[in-house]
Amino acid sequence: MLSMSIQPPWRVPDRPILVVDDDAKIVRLVRTYLEREGFSVVTAADGPAALDAIERHRPALVVLDLMLPELDGRAVVRAVRRDDEAAATPILIVSARGSTLDRIAGLEDGADDYLPKPFSPAELVLRVKSILRRSATATADTAPVARLVLDDLVVDLDRYEVTRADQPIPLTRVEFRLLVALIEAGGRVLTRDQLLDAVYGQDGADVLDRTVDVHIGRLRDKLGDDADAPRYVATVRGIGYRAARA
Repeated sequence: MLSMSIQPPWRVPDRPILVVDDDAKIVRLVRTYLEREGFSVVTAADGPAALDAIERHRPALVVLDLMLPELDGRAVVRAVRRDDEAAATPILIVSARGSTLDRIAGLEDGADDYLPKPFSPAELVLRVKSILRRSATATADTAPVARLVLDDLVVDLDRYEVTRADQPIPLTRVEFRLLVALIEAGGRVLTRDQLLDAVYGQDGADVLDRTVDVHIGRLRDKLGDDADAPRYVATVRGIGYRAARA
């Protein structure tokens, strides 16, 4: 079986990091710290410019403020997740809206991580690296098993694709790794902590358990699954989740 927790060799990606914020001082600060680590950086100051930059540059990761002119950050996240070509782009929200409800809302929209302002630039760089390492793990060819099947879902591990009746279902990297972990468990129940470990590895220590529920909800929506009569992902109350028909 494929082990999603194996860390493959990792390097700074060839594609740039996109930093989106209307505060020029924050953009300069973040850019300086990322470039010190060898990342290339492109920037945008509003929502429409961010979407244009994502289409043109296909960034390795987006560092995104929420309070943007013209189109706010949450709308940007939702637009990216609806775009088949850009849907898997990792997104780190960095926002002054730092309450638990704001963080949950950002994750529900499809963000991979959430860092409240004010923040330590060094911590931001560490989070960027952690997300990119997880992304590299998710796409690495770490075992001869190329496909997993759950009912009529086919998970192609080499192409990082999920299809149903040959129709692609775009998932974020977190959603993809959750689905893989559940299928690989073969019907065994996985606790939220086990799922956090499968998705985030050692970086999951500070991630809220609620994060799993948020991403499972989004995964179900994309699969067209019904929580009350699950076809793919079943809830085991008080414990966690399992693949419904593994």
